[in-house]
Amino acid sequence: MKQLLILTLLFTTTLLFSQNDTTSPEKKFTFGGSVDAYYRTNLTAPNDDNQIAPATSFADTGGFSLGMGNIIASYEKGKVGAVADLVFGPRGEAASATVLNQLFAFYNISENTKLTFGKFNTYLGYEVISPVGNFNYSTSYLFSNGPFSHTGVKVDFSLSEDFSLMLGVFNQTDVTEFNPDGSYAVGAQLGYNGQYLNLLYDKAGLGFEVDYTGGFDASDDFFIGINAAYADNEGEGFYGVDLYPQYSTSDSFTIGLRGEYFQTQNEFVDDDPSVIAITLTGSYVVDEDLIIKPEFRLDSGSEDIFIDTDLMATKSLGAFVLAAIYRF
Repeated sequence: MKQLLILTLLFTTTLLFSQNDTTSPEKKFTFGGSVDAYYRTNLTAPNDDNQIAPATSFADTGGFSLGMGNIIASYEKGKVGAVADLVFGPRGEAASATVLNQLFAFYNISENTKLTFGKFNTYLGYEVISPVGNFNYSTSYLFSNGPFSHTGVKVDFSLSEDFSLMLGVFNQTDVTEFNPDGSYAVGAQLGYNGQYLNLLYDKAGLGFEVDYTGGFDASDDFFIGINAAYADNEGEGFYGVDLYPQYSTSDSFTIGLRGEYFQTQNEFVDDDPSVIAITLTGSYVVDEDLIIKPEFRLDSGSEDIFIDTDLMATKSLGAFVLAAIYRF
């Protein structure tokens, strides 16, 4: 069934690209990106070891540290175009392994259908690789354990004003430069008015994951984001839920909280470890482009997974981060 879906998508792609357009559309080139850096210190553990940090991606080294530089160039001519998204620095290297964060071509088949071919960031989850797209600077356990990127082909359909659908076929999850073993993953996303149900099946990699991402405006100034996920690969996986309440006190300052429960699962382990992580973040926008984010984070595990200032095993870790993000 999976092979049939792959052949169908590739055949459809070939037919669509074979159509000729006799017009001469306007060419459009855009350029943007971001840079970020941060300071991090443990409040309840020593700071002479950079590895004393939550087991999540990025923002995990002590003292003054670099995030990443992000350069995005896009070109569009009529219905077709391409995007090259380059990353540099520790955050980009940890997420992408190479400088190519994204590299894809696209074809707007119609007003309601878009075909994308290449490497692109994952559609699962609430958070993304670039700190510009996240409210909290540090990342969640759900984000860190899910996929980062896919290489393959996907088709996005705008079914109505409220409904959308994405179908795709990819290489093994996060194996983005080539296909090492001939295995493929299939994915889908159903969207309704800003709420998304995401599915991924990757037998050779992550296994099966179902993910819900959404949120709602409780008032003009108060927003609550939601992310929940469950993943399983032959008895091993994880599940969890994140809540993201955010309150805007002014046009330039917003305060937000990420409350997360995350648990791994393994059929060979009697007591699967879990963690509750609370992250309080302030976001101050300076002149539209520079964002300053002070952040307090407390991680509390079901087991002694951290150490305290006396070098004794403990269940919790408190830390402070101050980040600066410039977008252009």
